[in-house]
Amino acid sequence: MRHRSRLLCNTSGGAAVEFAILAPVYLMMLCGMLAYGLYFGAAHSLQQLAADAARISIAGLDSAERDTLVGSYLDRHAGDYMLLDRQYLTYAIGDDPGDPTQYRVALRYDAVELPIWNLYPPLPMPSRYMVYGATIRQGGL
Repeated sequence: MRHRSRLLCNTSGGAAVEFAILAPVYLMMLCGMLAYGLYFGAAHSLQQLAADAARISIAGLDSAERDTLVGSYLDRHAGDYMLLDRQYLTYAIGDDPGDPTQYRVALRYDAVELPIWNLYPPLPMPSRYMVYGATIRQGGL
């Protein structure tokens, strides 16, 4: 009986037990923050690519030249943006059908290669497809 009460009062292994319980939770949270950070970084890069492509369209004199400039810019430089791979990017470019004085760049990126999809399945996940766009006025005010 005396030996049993001494065991119940012993707290020398409490830190090891707490570490064993909390370490996996902490590591999962850390991995989740890293994966979501990479996802948000890729989303920011995609938005920046859309804005840069829209600015490129200003140099075009007509609709065909604007489309050529923007299309070649996207094809050549999409892979230069952090966390983006050109093969997963699709785009729609051209004059805005609702307002012909506006030029639109719409980008869609398949984020299948980002490590966020390796997280624990019950966690809430963002959309696999990121969609961003930019619009710019043609010819000044």
